[in-house]
Amino acid sequence: MSSKINKIAVLTSGGDSPGMNAAIRSVVRTCAYMKVECIAIYRGYQGMIEGDFKVMDARSVNNIINKGGTILKSARCDDFRTPEGRKKAHDELLKAGIDAFVVIGGDGSFTGAMVFNKEYNFPVIGIPGTIDNDIFGTTFTLGFDTALNTVVECIDKIRDTASSHNRLFFVEVMGRDVGHIALNAGVGAGAEEILIPEENLGLDRLLESLKRSKESGKSSSIVIVAEGDKSGKNVFELKEYVEEHLPIYDVRVSVLGHMQRGGAPSCYDRVLASRMGVKAVEALLAGKTSLMVGIQDNKLTLTPINKAIKGHTKIDKELIRVSEIMTT
Repeated sequence: MSSKINKIAVLTSGGDSPGMNAAIRSVVRTCAYMKVECIAIYRGYQGMIEGDFKVMDARSVNNIINKGGTILKSARCDDFRTPEGRKKAHDELLKAGIDAFVVIGGDGSFTGAMVFNKEYNFPVIGIPGTIDNDIFGTTFTLGFDTALNTVVECIDKIRDTASSHNRLFFVEVMGRDVGHIALNAGVGAGAEEILIPEENLGLDRLLESLKRSKESGKSSSIVIVAEGDKSGKNVFELKEYVEEHLPIYDVRVSVLGHMQRGGAPSCYDRVLASRMGVKAVEALLAGKTSLMVGIQDNKLTLTPINKAIKGHTKIDKELIRVSEIMTT
């Protein structure tokens, strides 16, 4: 393959997140600015295998910076996990004259890109797009800030009902392996307790906390539960446990689910996506590959994709301390 990059593709893969469209727009317009042709790949790696490509120019991405989801669509692709599927994808890229690509997604998407890069030495740069904020090498992923705003808005509405009826609400948010959404949204929404995978509160401590809340004069409470919390099998089991041991509470459950993924991206996510898209294209044109664009201390960084995949994000211990003080 020629070392000169003349044609860059962009795709979104895995779960959608707010800010993906802003990142697509940034990649396309940076390519136009740099006089490099840009190709959109639809439906992620599945579209790569099937040659579902379309030439994009600066006007192709008008009015998408404010839209949630991804205009390029996304799809799970088992075929790309196989050498045969990846070979077909490589053949389609060569047939279209594509020299490199930018993938916007999470760790699964990055794993596919890393394997593909190793097999074919094909230049690739990743942009982290996932609401869970669980990618190593970046303080924030695209969609995390928007998801937090969505969750806090929902909790504010739920609190109105909780206060009106003197109820305890368990609110489950996304976070199977990490509790970034639960912790930040819990502090931001003034939750009485926050249950996350990284800190096993324990059922006895939860009961004691809820008792203290009642004794302190609180007539209603909100408990935020990350879906990966280890206190119980699921949020409904927690509800049953509290009802059994604290019958003074009228307990309800609200699972926010996929509404956390949707909606117009926040200003922060739009700006971050714009910055990351520019950095991704510039990195490819500089001859760099198998790296992920991240942001740390408000500066854009490049982290090897294998480290981004294998590394583990850390929960903010200071924020945990703040949450304990705030629930007094």
